[in-house]
Amino acid sequence: MLKVTYFGTTTLLFDDGTDQVLFDAHVTRPSLAKYVLNARVATDAALCDRLISAHGIDGLRAIFISHTHHDHVMDMPYIATKCGATVYGSASAKNVALGGGVPEERIVVFEHGSRFAVGGYDIRVIKSLHSKPTLLNNDLGVPINAPLKQPARFRDYSEGGSYDFYVENGGERILIRPSFNYIEGQLDGLSADALFLGVAGLAKADAATQARFFAETNLTLPHTLLRKTL
Repeated sequence: MLKVTYFGTTTLLFDDGTDQVLFDAHVTRPSLAKYVLNARVATDAALCDRLISAHGIDGLRAIFISHTHHDHVMDMPYIATKCGATVYGSASAKNVALGGGVPEERIVVFEHGSRFAVGGYDIRVIKSLHSKPTLLNNDLGVPINAPLKQPARFRDYSEGGSYDFYVENGGERILIRPSFNYIEGQLDGLSADALFLGVAGLAKADAATQARFFAETNLTLPHTLLRKTL
């Protein structure tokens, strides 16, 4: 049976009893004040170690990164190194991994339509869009062009492109859509048993925008629909 553990923001640990896969990697919680003051912040290694132990993360095969804002990718280098996992992500995610000491042979750069077999998982990468820009997140599409070393500033983690993930394991089909946005028609023809849906920004959107978003995320869902507010 597939177990999913939610660690906040958009970080999800999938565990089928044999292999584990992490989607996004952010458990360190720097205060917003530190970033507003342009402080440089590093992963809380002790916290990561406690969570790895407490949740039995001893078979982590892969970490998939949806985009490279700090609250999706900050702890990826440490966790990947600690657990020996392979990192899958954009060219920007590769630079975050390299800056954190992940060996290049354990970094895979993906693109829309990439598909990977990881243990018993079949994972499809779907190009998507980040939620609408704000004063804090106004760098959409901006890549990280060089290895990013910690400690780093909030704005060092530019978005670098956004992706959804369609996961199949043991007959179960799961869609992970981390951001409140979409590319029209990208999910056409897909069906899922569970949906993890990021809706940051939903409350500020007008009714028409909300309706279009949910229409574009309305897969065929034959069983229980799980909506996570990420």
